[in-house]
Amino acid sequence: MLLALAALVPSVVQLAGAPVTPGLHQPTEIVPPTASEASAGRSAQPSSRRRAQVALPRSVPVRLSIPTIDAQSTLIPLNLNPDHTVQVPPLTNPAQAGWYAPGPTPGETGASVILGHVDGYDEPGIFYHLRDLHPGDPILITRKDATTTRFTVYRTEQAPKTNFPTTKVYGPTTRPELRLITCGGTFDRQTGNYLDNIIVFAALAGAS
Repeated sequence: MLLALAALVPSVVQLAGAPVTPGLHQPTEIVPPTASEASAGRSAQPSSRRRAQVALPRSVPVRLSIPTIDAQSTLIPLNLNPDHTVQVPPLTNPAQAGWYAPGPTPGETGASVILGHVDGYDEPGIFYHLRDLHPGDPILITRKDATTTRFTVYRTEQAPKTNFPTTKVYGPTTRPELRLITCGGTFDRQTGNYLDNIIVFAALAGAS
């Protein structure tokens, strides 16, 4: 079973043991912003009292590490399908995470988005424990330029796919931010998809 797409985001998780329906998704006409578009507006997120981190130049992310939930993966680029839905990592390898390549890279001004499965083919996915993250937890992204960016979680959210917070996830920000997305909530056996998305919001805390 493939992830269902909610609003404009892929539902990136499967229920272990559930039947697989290749290519199942909900089409959308909304396209996430590109890197330049995401860098142009104001941030809708709080924490203006925090000291802003200096944005980094563009560099492709190559590895993700979330120590709190013991999640590690290389990162593959994801683009848009012909119907304007966002691609998801291959379900044949649920431990693989991917990043939305048309958007900002981690460390650039804007919201960089990483997608991963919660499970698939009776195996836990890379984001199986994503719902367990809390404000203050670190997320590390290694980039092709050998820089390791460190993001700090400031909010988690569970949203129905029928009312996905598109602007909050893909919209412009005034600082470097990160979004992690997977599936969650109730599993609908008729459609073979979870009904909700789990979304983690994080802000750049440093780089080395």
